[in-house]
Order: sequence, then structure tokens, then C-alpha cells
Amino acid sequence: MARRRAAMGIGDVLARCAAGRTHVLLAEAPGDWTLRALVERRMLSLGWCPALSPADADVLAVCGIGGGPEFAGNVDLIWDQMPGPRARIEVGDAEAVDSALNRAATELLDTRRQRRDAAQRSRSVDRWLGDGSAAAESPGGHHHSTGHDMGHGSHQHMDHPGMDMAPRGIALAEGGQDRDGLEMDVLHLSLGPVLAHWPSGLVLRCSLQGDVIADAEAWAIDADRSVFVPAAEQPAPLVAARECDHIVDLLALAGWPSAADHARQIRDLLLDESAPVDHAQLKLERLLRTLRRSWLLRWSLRDLAPLSVGDLERYRLPAALAGDSYDRLLARVDHALAALSNGLAASPIRADFSAVSGALPGFVCGLEVATARLVVASLGIDITATGPCSHG
Repeated sequence: MARRRAAMGIGDVLARCAAGRTHVLLAEAPGDWTLRALVERRMLSLGWCPALSPADADVLAVCGIGGGPEFAGNVDLIWDQMPGPRARIEVGDAEAVDSALNRAATELLDTRRQRRDAAQRSRSVDRWLGDGSAAAESPGGHHHSTGHDMGHGSHQHMDHPGMDMAPRGIALAEGGQDRDGLEMDVLHLSLGPVLAHWPSGLVLRCSLQGDVIADAEAWAIDADRSVFVPAAEQPAPLVAARECDHIVDLLALAGWPSAADHARQIRDLLLDESAPVDHAQLKLERLLRTLRRSWLLRWSLRDLAPLSVGDLERYRLPAALAGDSYDRLLARVDHALAALSNGLAASPIRADFSAVSGALPGFVCGLEVATARLVVASLGIDITATGPCSHG
């Protein structure tokens, strides 16, 4: 008995130590980016860290209440992939952020609760192995299997050859020809709809030959329920903050965390109504100079998905997206500064989703997955964006 109490005491100590560096996986309901940014800001102030995958996460924070059934199903699937100890919180508005994070911390420290959760999950796995029915019941299990541990989506128009032969719904490699006509294995990989530094709600289904994308298709989850928001006037700081949010994604994926942190701080300043806009503007100008001086960043992003003005007219995309991924990064900073300086109430670089989703497969085919993610981040995709695009 004494040995058991000692073991439980050690477990409590370890739980308290782990809680000091809690990793949080943010699941943003499409359109709720400001709430997700606020949760991110508060969790970082606690010394917590963003998680990059379910395997890395202690807390799943669902930001927003506007997600449809596909979003909810994917969130449940991600929750099932998270190891214990774990906690799940639903954040519906800004007032609920602090209490939700406090609740997550309490649940992580509740060792009895975590042991019950682990026992329940063990029984669920035993049932899954016993009847083999989980693949048919899980969201996207029959229609959409994926090799990616972060993004899972279902698409009612997608049929997978050979899925009936896949063991327990896990897709196997198929045969396909490469550009030289040689037989190669083709693997299917889905990016999104919940993935760090990825447009919320976007699914990009890729067919891979080796590590190169041979074919792709893009769509938004819950398309029949999505609320599309036409370009409209917004406060200039909010326009600039959204641009900074996209800049964070691209810099983080490019492997420059300190610059990404700088952009995140500027975003948070712009979202704070009590903070002086001039201070954020000065920091943004300093960031732009830093980006322009970095030859490594330029080398990393140069010639990635170069788009001419003619290409953009054909795809019905904004002319402000012209150039390669490096050009688009600098243009996004310039547009954020212009919004603050001139009081712009709409972003000229915001692309209509129906246009960008149709063009995206052509942008990423022939690229490696990591490179494709840089291209996606450079486009600043928002699945709720609709309305006329500026081509001039």
C-alpha cells in the first residue's frame, strides 16, 4: 500500500512538471482566426507551447463554435490520436479563453482522471481490434484514408480504388506511372483540415510518387454549411493583423522561428485595441528590413510557384499575388504597412477561395510536400473568402 502511495506521489510530481511545458494543438473553426490567435497568445503567456501534431499535444483547444459536422468529426479523430495525459477544451468566445486554459491545466494535473481516461481508451482499442469496424465508423474512414497524422477529411465525391482490400481501412500504395512511364508506388496523403500553419478547413489530397506530388485536389470541409464572407471594409489594424497571421505561417514553415515570433507579436499588438498602432507599425517596418536582408530566406522561397500577371488573370486571382513565394511574402508585409499608413479597409491580396482552390493543384504538382506547404502559406488562403478579386 505504501509503495502504491509513493508511486502515485511520483506521478503527481511528474504531472506538475509536465504541465509547466504543456503543448497545445489549436483546432480553428473556419473563420475564427482572431479567437485562435487570442488562445495562442494566452497560452504562450503561460509558458505553454504550440503542438505540431496530435502525438506532440497535451491539450486540444477547439477555437470557435461555427464548425460543421466534418470539422467536428476531424476534431474527434485528432482527439483519438492524442496520447495521455491529455485535455480537451472548447473555446467559444474571447471571454472563455482564460477559464478554458485553467480547466485544461486542472485536468492535466488530475492523475485519477487521466488514469480513467487511459483505461477507457484501452477498452476502446480492444473493441476496435476485435470487430474491425472502426474504419467504417470514423469520420472519413471509408471515403478518405490518409497517411498524415494531422489532417483528416472526408469528401463525398472521392472513391479510392482498392479501399475494400485495405486492412482495417488503412490505404495501401497503388501502382502508377511516373513521367518516364515507369511503374511507381502511388501513396495518398491528405493535408488539412486541421494542421499547424495551414489554412483552417482546407483539405489538399495529394497523390505521391516518392516524395513528389503527382496529382492533387483541393476543397473546403463543410462546404454546404460554410459562411462565405465577401471582401468588406474592416478596421485597418484588423486587416494588417490578418496579413501578419499569414506571415507567421510562412516564416514558421520556412524554418525561421524568431522571425515568426516577431510577426506573431506584431499581430497580437494589432489585435489589442488598447495598444498603439504606431508601435506595431514600427515593429512591422523593422521586420520588413530583416526579411529583405536575409539571403537564406530569399534562397528558400525563390522560384516557388512563380505567377505572372497573365497567370493570375487566367486563374481569377489578385494581381498582388504576382511573383514567387518570396515576392508574395514581402508584398504581404507591404500591404499590412499600407493598411496602417493609409487606412485601407480591405486587403488587395485576399483571394476568392473558389478561384484559389481550382488553381492550387496546378501550383503544387511536381513539388515535395514540405515545399508545397510553403506555397500554400504564401497564398494566404481563407476558405471563407469570396467576392470579386482585384486584377489591377
